[in-house]
Amino acid sequence: MEGGTGTGGPKRVMVVADPSRESAAALQYALSHAVVEKDELILFHVTNANQKRSTLSTLFRRQPFPADLSSTTDSATASAPFPWAEGGARDADFLDVMKRACEAALPKLKVHVEKVEQGTMDKAATIMFQSKALTVDLLVIGQRRSLSAVILGPRRGAGAMKGVKPVDPAEFLIENSPCTCVGVQKKGQNAGYLLNTKTHKNFWLLA
Repeated sequence: MEGGTGTGGPKRVMVVADPSRESAAALQYALSHAVVEKDELILFHVTNANQKRSTLSTLFRRQPFPADLSSTTDSATASAPFPWAEGGARDADFLDVMKRACEAALPKLKVHVEKVEQGTMDKAATIMFQSKALTVDLLVIGQRRSLSAVILGPRRGAGAMKGVKPVDPAEFLIENSPCTCVGVQKKGQNAGYLLNTKTHKNFWLLA
């Protein structure tokens, strides 16, 4: 399966970061299966200039991000599920939380945060453009897929059709990214991951 740790030189891995369960699962997968301490990990967040700060705070309250991922993300338990307790850090800087989780899991791993405003391009195009500019070797993105999407596969070129839901960023990047892109869907706390790349669809990986 593409994206696993290898024996070659250092890799530059980008994880698309946002305050969601899917993004947390993508980071969890990257730390436990895609990087080693000699690699470099980029937490990449796309900001929206039209989104007010109050809207982001509302999102945090609706989907609280864990206050301290590092408590369950040391080198021996990197594959353990992230805590999603109701008492989590509601208005915390999720990028800082994610970075601290990386540092706790792999202390020697080079980790840095990149934030880019979306601008005139859509989110998927922005991510792909920046992954090229940063010469990323592996792109990891959280993916939320319905049962019908799993069975029928991703929609292709349907975005222009009236009344048809456009392709989401994960599906677009999996099919079009110049580097390998892994879409990650967490299947329960201990059930593992459902992974998708351009050449491997619905690949089941145990946690």
